[in-house]
This record gives sequence, C-alpha cells and structure tokens, in this order.
Amino acid sequence: MGLERRGSLIMSVWTEDRIARLKTLWSLGWSAQRIADTLGEDVTRSAVLGKVHRMQLSVRRSPASPVNSAVAAPGGPRRASGRSGRPAPVRIAARSGVAPEAPAFGLATILSVRRCDCRFPYGEPGASAFRLCGRPVARGVFCAAHAEIAYQRRPQSAEMLMQLAGLA
Repeated sequence: MGLERRGSLIMSVWTEDRIARLKTLWSLGWSAQRIADTLGEDVTRSAVLGKVHRMQLSVRRSPASPVNSAVAAPGGPRRASGRSGRPAPVRIAARSGVAPEAPAFGLATILSVRRCDCRFPYGEPGASAFRLCGRPVARGVFCAAHAEIAYQRRPQSAEMLMQLAGLA
C-alpha cells in the first residue's frame, strides 16, 4: 500500500525502522516479495519496489536471467526445437475450377460430420445448402477422390513450377 489513512490524516507505512530494514535486506539480495513479507501485512511487494526506486538503491539483475559464459552453448543463435531449416512442401490447388461430383449416398452437414468423414466443402460456407462430402477419410481430412484434388505433388523443378504458373 505505502500510505495509511487515519481519519483525515494520511500516514506513511515507511517508518525510519522499516526504511533501515529495507536498506539492509535489499543490500543482502532479498527479493521484494520476501522483504514485504518480513516488514508486515501492510507492505506489499509493489510498495517495496516503489520505495527502492524512489530511494535510488542499487539496481540488481534478476536472478532468473544471468548469463554464464561457461554454461552458455558456444556458437550463434539457436533455432527453435522441432523445426527444420527446410520450408514446408508447397501444395497447389487444382486448376479445374469445377467442383467435383457429389457422392452418390449424400452429403454431411457441419454438425453431422464425424472425425473419420471427409470434410471437402460443397457450396458457400454460411449458406443453408452448404454441405461436406461425408465419405470415409483416406488421408488427412479428405476421402481418396478429394485428397487427389486437395493435395498436389510439389513440382520437382523450377521449370515445372513456371509451367504450372503459366509462365513457360
């Protein structure tokens, strides 16, 4: 808190004794929370930090982030684990522009589709006629027919990529 109200008088919780104890404990390296707990219920961690700041006591490094050169790994910055330096494979959608034929046995709604059902969309999302394929899944989230449409092999060369883009 830092200040205490008694009637119309505002009293500081920082007595000469508490300030002396704060200086001693801070110089010993105690944390602000530990000092606040020691000084009493009416002194918070924030009050301790504010008083330390106003008194311009020595600034200390956080114990959680010291860098010890003997412990630090040599070399440059490290990459996040679980990622390789290679980019993800490129997947190119089919160019036909025509929606595939609807399955013979019916379509699933967004509420009726199960984990093992194909989720290839038919129609406009949000429209009342919007449906999903609903056939059994072959790989990923699509049936065999829709997986062929959704997943395309990555071009093997730059020339092939240029052909697909219509530039060659």
